Amino acid sequence: SRESAFVHAISSAGVVFAITRACSQGELKSCSCDPKKKGSAKDSKGHFDWGGCSDNIDYGIKFARAFVDAKERKGKDARALMNLHNNRAGRKAVKRFLKQECKCHGVSGSCTLRTCWLAMADFRKTGDYLWKKYNGAIQVVMNQDGTGFTVANKRFKKPTKNDLVYFESSPDYCIRDRDVGSLGTAGRVCNQTSRGMDSCEVMCCGRGYDTSRVSRMTKCECKFHWCCAVRCQDCLEVVDIHTCKAPKSASWISRT
Repeated sequence: SRESAFVHAISSAGVVFAITRACSQGELKSCSCDPKKKGSAKDSKGHFDWGGCSDNIDYGIKFARAFVDAKERKGKDARALMNLHNNRAGRKAVKRFLKQECKCHGVSGSCTLRTCWLAMADFRKTGDYLWKKYNGAIQVVMNQDGTGFTVANKRFKKPTKNDLVYFESSPDYCIRDRDVGSLGTAGRVCNQTSRGMDSCEVMCCGRGYDTSRVSRMTKCECKFHWCCAVRCQDCLEVVDIHTCKAPKSASWISRT
């Protein structure tokens, strides 16, 4: 499903990011900063010297490809091809946000001389990008010779190496179904004031929700005492908890 496509992509991207960051911080003996970023170069602002520690993302991608793809390379079926494609899309997503950072040298901070290096962006950017790819994931089918896939709906464009692909439609996550691994949303806590995915309107799939008032102990009136402790009081707080109602159909009861 498109959910499994996203999981494979974000997991592969996470391995690339973690390994590359570990290389730059000197935590691994097998790699270091990018050895290719040496000497002088030129960009739209003029000449600069490579310096600092450029993230060795090529090593991170190479490691992730060998580590994450190992299981999938043993298979030749549609699922393996799909997972390999999405793993690669995740790796490419991290490299997409590699950016050049520079430091100026000169009188009063003038940029007569620049030292630059390449650095990965915050992983949140990669996650947001893959989330958009998840929403625009393309359903595909195996081609006749079994070596690749084509779009299931001819009205859609052929997926690129950056797109996420999936074979099967997602199950109904509103309903609990052990066969497909869906826990359903019955009993889930929802946010009454939200308009996002955690809202009671979306989370409860139109079934409505129950509200219960509960009392709970929380830390309050916290104060810092020199030196060095934070002391708080225990306060009794009364809050409303909203939980999604269960479906009324008999089919839901039999599935649980």
